[in-house]
Amino acid sequence: MKVTAEKNEKLANMVFASIYPLYLNRLEKNGRTKEELDQVISWLTGFDQDALQALIDEKSTYRTFFQKAKIHPNAHLIKGVVCGYRIEEIGDEFELYKQCRRMEKLIDELARGRKMEKILRKEKK
Repeated sequence: MKVTAEKNEKLANMVFASIYPLYLNRLEKNGRTKEELDQVISWLTGFDQDALQALIDEKSTYRTFFQKAKIHPNAHLIKGVVCGYRIEEIGDEFELYKQCRRMEKLIDELARGRKMEKILRKEKK
């Protein structure tokens, strides 16, 4: 599927705090924890627990959420298809959309029972 400016803008204006409980609910149904969810989000964004909670409390949009994030240098290693979009094919003009899909890919892997050391990508030596 192709990302459009409209889809990018719609996602940018979504409130992260309204989606976070959905992520958590999905993971808990699969035997994972809030701590694991927060670990994955923190790895990708650089947010500590307090910063993440503040963004949730402020009802920040995805735009604000990712503007404040310090994306992990290995985020480019997150590849594959999520929600019908191949992450590595999302254009640079839709960076926000790409970051959101990367986060969702990590959460999806967590829900599917993948080991944390595989989810939190490292460069191969």
